[in-house]
Amino acid sequence: MVDVNVRPDIDAAAAKLQSALGSKREIQRLPEVLWEGEIVEALATGVYGKGNGLVAMTNQRLIFFKHGLMSQQVEDFAYAKISSVQWSGGMLMGTLTVFASGNKAEIKQMAKDQGKALADALRARLAGSAVGTSAAVAPQAAPTPAGGDVASRLATLDQLRAAGAITDEEYRDRREKILDSL
Repeated sequence: MVDVNVRPDIDAAAAKLQSALGSKREIQRLPEVLWEGEIVEALATGVYGKGNGLVAMTNQRLIFFKHGLMSQQVEDFAYAKISSVQWSGGMLMGTLTVFASGNKAEIKQMAKDQGKALADALRARLAGSAVGTSAAVAPQAAPTPAGGDVASRLATLDQLRAAGAITDEEYRDRREKILDSL
């Protein structure tokens, strides 16, 4: 379990991580790359390209985010552009392969449980998109300021509870943390 105090949706997804080794900075800075109104549904860690980073599944897209001291890498995959997802796991780690717009992206060294759960959720999302459910991709909006204000964090928290993404107990705990940060 990873305990952060960034934003209710990010906090809920991070709490499901067994470890955030090598990606704590990315979790803290994730609001900088999210679009307005974008909600994080799941997180995992992995290696893509030149470094270890964070994989975030949101209500609008799949994002790989690496924030180093000297460089930053963000690659996103719109759900409408993803044609298929492949998961191959070993004893402890695995590889998530995303096929999008004729390209192939491999995110390696993902913890087996996190990677499989994310791959399954992504497959479910894609299956829902194919039949025209609410999983359709929204147009790109302007990025939100880092961290967001308290009112927007509370509004996001209310949306998560209304959508059934968090329990009433999680809602009370996270609301208390937000108010304590004032």
